Amino acid sequence: MLDDEHSALVCYPTPMRLLLVRHAESQGNAEGRLQGRREFPLTERGLEQAQALASRLAGMHVAAVYASPIQRALQTALAIGRECGVDVRTDDRLQEYDFGATLSGLTWREIRDRQPELVAALVSNRSEFPHYPGEEGRDAFRERVCAAITEIVERHKADNAVALVTHGGPIVVHLMATLGREYARPIPFSIENGSITTVELAASPSAFTPAAVVTGINDTCHLAHIEPRAKLRVD
Repeated sequence: MLDDEHSALVCYPTPMRLLLVRHAESQGNAEGRLQGRREFPLTERGLEQAQALASRLAGMHVAAVYASPIQRALQTALAIGRECGVDVRTDDRLQEYDFGATLSGLTWREIRDRQPELVAALVSNRSEFPHYPGEEGRDAFRERVCAAITEIVERHKADNAVALVTHGGPIVVHLMATLGREYARPIPFSIENGSITTVELAASPSAFTPAAVVTGINDTCHLAHIEPRAKLRVD
């Protein structure tokens, strides 16, 4: 904590806010599927969530909206772009983790029936991620996501706020990197559909002002009026 003398002497420029938005509910979410790169449109609830997100972000002076090109993220981003009065730019590097063609798109029950050892690994206490046939690779995933976000931040460092509409995986991997945590299990937070996670980036980092501060994780207060869907279980 800063003492009174330092508090009086230090001036803090307004940080840029990086708004990491998870897409609204998709049909794949509603059906309990491992979506990955597979395409699933937003549900009716998802469309409602996207509009609630857009209304919330419209008051945040968002200078730019970037999105994963996958339909569920792009649909969400387009709603936000309309409310914020900005065009949506897509970036392939903001796509979800590629779990491989064998299991992507299946429900968790189907995956359990075909590869019970994978589901057993998921519910275990192991720190490493289970192996998915033909997957992208966790190191490559982290590198592409962090590279994309670093470039976008550099491009907009003079702006008030930038929204990135993406998926749970990219948000998690960037948060872990920002917090200096190893990208390993267990993940110590949830990233729900339609949530906003905020990282403030200092214009002039110093001993008193870190380069990045996570000021909000999984903010869903704008969705409070929307009835939640019951969570699916793999029995």
